[in-house]
Amino acid sequence: MSGRPEILFPLFAGAETLPGVGPKTAQSLAQMGVETPRDLLFSLPYSVIDRRRRSSIKGAELPATLTVEVTIGRHRPTRNRGGAYRIHVTDAEVEFQLVFFHGRSRYLEAQLPEGARRVVSGKVELFDGVAQMVHPDHMVPLAEADDIPAFEPIYHLTQGVTQKTIFKAVRGALERAPSLAEWIDPGQVTREGWPSWTEAIASVHAPQGTADLAPESPARARLAYDELFAHQLTLALARQKERRVRGLQSQATGRLQSKVLAALPYRPTNAQARAIEEIAEDMASDKRMNRLLQGDVGAGKTLVAFMALLVAVEAGGQGVMMAPTGILAQQHLEGLAPLAEDAGVVIEILTGRDKGAERKAKLAALARGDIQILVGTHAVFQQDVAFRDLRLAIVDEQHRFGVRQRMELAEKGKGADVLVMTATPIPRSLALAQYGDMDVSVLDEKPPGRKPVKTAVVSTERMSEVVDHLRKAIAEGRQCYWVCPLVDESEVSDLTAAEERFKHLHAILGDDAVGLVHGQMPPAEKDAAMAAFQDGRTKVLVATTVIEVGVNVPNASIMVIERAEIFGLAQLHQLRGRVGRGSAESTCLLMYQPPLTEGGRKRLEVLRETEDGFRISETDLQMRGAGDMIGTAQSGLPRFQVADLERQAGLMAVAQSDARALLAADPHLQSDRGQAARVLLWLMKQDQAIRLISVG
Repeated sequence: MSGRPEILFPLFAGAETLPGVGPKTAQSLAQMGVETPRDLLFSLPYSVIDRRRRSSIKGAELPATLTVEVTIGRHRPTRNRGGAYRIHVTDAEVEFQLVFFHGRSRYLEAQLPEGARRVVSGKVELFDGVAQMVHPDHMVPLAEADDIPAFEPIYHLTQGVTQKTIFKAVRGALERAPSLAEWIDPGQVTREGWPSWTEAIASVHAPQGTADLAPESPARARLAYDELFAHQLTLALARQKERRVRGLQSQATGRLQSKVLAALPYRPTNAQARAIEEIAEDMASDKRMNRLLQGDVGAGKTLVAFMALLVAVEAGGQGVMMAPTGILAQQHLEGLAPLAEDAGVVIEILTGRDKGAERKAKLAALARGDIQILVGTHAVFQQDVAFRDLRLAIVDEQHRFGVRQRMELAEKGKGADVLVMTATPIPRSLALAQYGDMDVSVLDEKPPGRKPVKTAVVSTERMSEVVDHLRKAIAEGRQCYWVCPLVDESEVSDLTAAEERFKHLHAILGDDAVGLVHGQMPPAEKDAAMAAFQDGRTKVLVATTVIEVGVNVPNASIMVIERAEIFGLAQLHQLRGRVGRGSAESTCLLMYQPPLTEGGRKRLEVLRETEDGFRISETDLQMRGAGDMIGTAQSGLPRFQVADLERQAGLMAVAQSDARALLAADPHLQSDRGQAARVLLWLMKQDQAIRLISVG
């Protein structure tokens, strides 16, 4: 696997080696991300123009793009500057006009001499009852008429590149497309009726109508599958390499777990029991665990995580639980401390705030093994933090935690098992794209005793009613979150939105009742405001979205979200999950600013109808698309050129099992199909995978 296979060399030459592409066009193409013939082949047309030839424009429904053979009649040059240059032409049945603005007589007389026969193609429209073709796309002598494709593919362009240039360059690139050995499972190809790669790439660039542009068309589906399969193969290679690292075998005894279960007021749900069992099994094996625990808001992830930590302790080792922020680490500690007490294990917290002697003492206890469970932030990664025997690392909220950090963490405990927790129910197709190298446990039932949250949608025009309602609720001792939107990227205006609302509520509800938290505050102030709300000293917490992840205030039973229509569905669902944690009936008010768009209305209705995070996220994916949903920039979600994650979710699952099966049968990709798969990885520029194979 030393270098790119020779068969692909022609596709990886410079773009300027293509017909009609000079240095300047090559620069323009590079701005579209096209640097080689290969890149051009994967820039598929998004539309197609029917240029099949007709005998006459008569009887066509105008406006329409038409292609006809005509006899050139007389020229009528412009009388005034900026006027139109007209040429009368006749097809087999009727006369119409070709119209040129800024037309140069000498050029047009040379191109379209009177009496000559030409084939013209372009958009025909009626102006004052006269049919006109303004600036034809094509006008050629009969001998060259075959150069006009019957169906012309239309490509996304950039400045300095015309359709004609791309069309010609793509044709050149197609001539270099080699015949490649098949890397997809032959059964899959037959079942789906897919063409070979070479046939598929030729046919997507020669659509015979709009049906050929659909993601479901065999050629497009095949190329989408190639892309997903290459991605899943990369993840599967990473997984194979991770699993080759010998893990620690941590055998649960049940000694500590049984104490916790005995102290619980209810039985774990079946989903919790199943997840605990899957994790214990992984931890007992000599392979390293790399598992994702995916659970909706309130599905009881904390219990599962704690049971996993106990397996590490029962086996004589230590466990660590990581959170993205100090506030969340503190919350994890509060959630886990009572359980730790039931089990009789020592739990401690380590964040960037620990300084001096106190920090030293904690580090010493950790190294001695006196601290059995550590809760912390990224501070845990620092050089001087050493465990006596780290067996399990639990990472919260994957979005902020990529593969690289998972590796770093594993370094701390050579071969320690890794469990990642996310509260974002991600649709299966996205979960596979993002976490395809992991095994997944899903918590899809709610523990008993959690009351559903009543959700209502109200217009901002009813603000005063909402505030009245709030005043009564506070008088009854209840607490409320009031979330203000981040209006735009500049922190300044988001601040003003939150501060304005804070002043407004402060004036109505009285001095000590209202607190404020936003992204611009120094951490200490933020913590103080959160603490005042948690202790019930303030009754209303006005906040920008900093509260969405993990905050737990059981007495808070009202959530008001202002301008809910501009939030993402998954985000609204997360925010709503902050209430409904205590014994009181909880309400979530989604306030929108009229008029609502159709999409906005639909999103808010989905929330009103269901509390099932997975259903909500599927809807979100259909409505907003994959990139938007997780904010592609920070999600580590791959960008696919052909595959459409919303509409081809099913293919992703097939690609994953296919990739894993191929590697199980042929771990070093040495077989014929394995060799073909190597070519695919080079073709798809999966450098990471290529490195894994060459070192593997």
